[in-house]
Amino acid sequence: MGVVSLAKGGNVSLTKLDPKLEQLTVGLGWNPRITDGAAFDLDASAFLLTTTGKVRSEADFIFFNNLKSACGAVVHSGDNLTGEGEGDDEQIGVNLTKLAADLVKLTICVTIYDAETRKQNFGMVGGAFIRILNAKTNEEMVRYDLSEDYGLETAMIFGELYRHGAEWKFKAVGDGFAGGLAAMARSFGVGV
Repeated sequence: MGVVSLAKGGNVSLTKLDPKLEQLTVGLGWNPRITDGAAFDLDASAFLLTTTGKVRSEADFIFFNNLKSACGAVVHSGDNLTGEGEGDDEQIGVNLTKLAADLVKLTICVTIYDAETRKQNFGMVGGAFIRILNAKTNEEMVRYDLSEDYGLETAMIFGELYRHGAEWKFKAVGDGFAGGLAAMARSFGVGV
């Protein structure tokens, strides 16, 4: 099976690609460009959402200070402070069979830590991507390379995993978000 490469806004049924898919890994990567200023620290996060588009509680916000969902279905690999090297900079594991039935979407985001103080934005980041791997085989199933110029944004929604009937799908989003992690978290119902 080949890798499905998506453009912004594209989606694919993960269930159709692999009807037996139960566990997946969301791999996220980026390469900060050389600057004269402070070092970059990009952070991946996931919001576990209900049909309202909001979290049930703050426990459904998975990030560097809350690495595991209460049900154990979503686990963050931890914070990579540099983004250096090849491959995934951070990963989020998802066990689809453990997710509560009222959770219908996982929004996967990346933010620049302390972006305003450091005067950094996604226009200074290249090579950003999100990919979905079958966790059991470690085979890449889907990939989305974010190629637009995101000049002012300090937070980005890279992609979404969502239920569609009995299927799990992935959508390549690539939308910027002003205000960083705090504003993004508030928009999904997390009290910050």
